[in-house]
Amino acid sequence: MVKLLIIADDFTGALDTGVQFAARGAVTRVVTDPGYDFAQADAEVLVMVAETRHLPPKEAYDVVYRAARNARQAGIPYIYKKTDSALRGNIGSELTAVMDAAEADTIAFLPAFPKMGRVTRNGIHYVDGVPVAESVFGKDPFEPVTASAVAEIIGGQTAAPVVLHRLDEAAAPAAPGIQVYDADTDGDLARIGGELGAEGLHLSAGCAGFATALADFLGLNGPAPRMPQLPPAFFVACGSVNPVTLRQMRTAEEDGFVHIHLEPVQKLEKSWLESGDCGDKIKTWLEQAAGSRRCILDVNDPADRDDTEVYARAHGLTTEDLRVRISTQLAGLMKRMLDGGLDATILCTGGDTLLALMRAVGVAELTPVRELATGAVLTNFVYKEKTYSIISKSGGFGEPQLFCELAALVGAGK
Repeated sequence: MVKLLIIADDFTGALDTGVQFAARGAVTRVVTDPGYDFAQADAEVLVMVAETRHLPPKEAYDVVYRAARNARQAGIPYIYKKTDSALRGNIGSELTAVMDAAEADTIAFLPAFPKMGRVTRNGIHYVDGVPVAESVFGKDPFEPVTASAVAEIIGGQTAAPVVLHRLDEAAAPAAPGIQVYDADTDGDLARIGGELGAEGLHLSAGCAGFATALADFLGLNGPAPRMPQLPPAFFVACGSVNPVTLRQMRTAEEDGFVHIHLEPVQKLEKSWLESGDCGDKIKTWLEQAAGSRRCILDVNDPADRDDTEVYARAHGLTTEDLRVRISTQLAGLMKRMLDGGLDATILCTGGDTLLALMRAVGVAELTPVRELATGAVLTNFVYKEKTYSIISKSGGFGEPQLFCELAALVGAGK
């Protein structure tokens, strides 16, 4: 029986949260269908990819409300609303949806992820010591974070009251509303969770940071999963435009990775996928991947080029058009690579990219295995009766040398 439902607003977030439980031996499944029948689940922890980050607030509320209501009706005792660690998305409306579905007047919200430099102090959220709106996430081309005060972000999306808890205050709710907790360290998260206790954690929210503590509080554990044998080649499907990922790719290229930049037509024109030119490119890319064993297929333009922006202006494409088309096209290309015999451990950056890939290959359920680095999650999925190993990573996570380290880990070093 499912003991905990995690409702995540994007795919990479679903995996980096779900793996906190899988790593402790809890049977964990990640599903991409918001209408999933809870009665068929064979897991203690079910992670639902609601894919609400880019929806209007009312639509996001409706999706989360239905999932939480169905979970309560199915008798699932604990619900965790996974939110973005940089506070992107519809946080206020989604937390309110969980409370409304459960007919509750409070929910504990711990947005900090100290291991990744995300902390909350005096109600202000910081990324690597910088208020989040002044960080790289304030410059996100698709969804910039425009405020750093957690209450201001939430208040712009819901009429529910927001109650702030400083580090020196008791964790118990003092008034109804969304309870926002400061936290600087993993120890702070553990202390707050301990003070709330099992009763206070029936409804809670945050990112992968607090999920680690939650797994311990709820006693969700078992035999630790074993590391599988991975293909000794490393292939990156990069759909992220985050500067953190761009820096990781530059470092990898300097270390000898083959770096393929998709041209505008290749990443934006659906008809190109069925062209002879595409077939020729796929063949070439497969040969490069097999020969180098370290390869990047990248949707970003080369440095100091703005080909995609020029193409978008010429064809009247909006920022949202670009986001959807690029992720869908990259997924289609990756499907053709798999069908063409790509034999590699795949790193997929960006939640949009990963979800599009799963839809392209018709996979609706994944099994998280373990974290290879903080925020880099190894997952298995089955496509055409073959098991593939894929690593997911949010665009804003990781040190510059991460791609090189992951390649070495799977046996694809220099």
